[in-house]
Amino acid sequence: MKNYYPKNKQGFSLLLTIVLIGAISISIAVSILLIGVDASRISFAGQQSNQAKAIVNACAEGALQEIRDSTTFAGYGNLVFTKGTCGYFVTNNGGQNRNIVASSTVGTIVRKVEVNIDTINPQINITSWQEVSILTGEK
Repeated sequence: MKNYYPKNKQGFSLLLTIVLIGAISISIAVSILLIGVDASRISFAGQQSNQAKAIVNACAEGALQEIRDSTTFAGYGNLVFTKGTCGYFVTNNGGQNRNIVASSTVGTIVRKVEVNIDTINPQINITSWQEVSILTGEK
């Protein structure tokens, strides 16, 4: 019996080369797409973080306004914005000393600040205003 299929090793090599190049091209394309998705997610989280920071600062300002309106104020309050929510807690540490802890949430991002005041009258004097850790409250 005759073999009707010629043995063409060059054709096989060419086919194998094309398959390998195709596989490598697909791998590169998928990698680029995944990098783009990750970059988009990181950018969105950064945007939410900036919004949360603005909201937490506005919340602390709201607490300062409560103190200005009533120098004996101690307690909590919250504010709702279109992009997120926040809450604050004011502690009277004796005399004119006050401590404000404010926290905001935008999506899954949470930001928290602590503000210390040593004088209320004639002006509110802020001794520190800093972002603090969410889990431990440590600076």
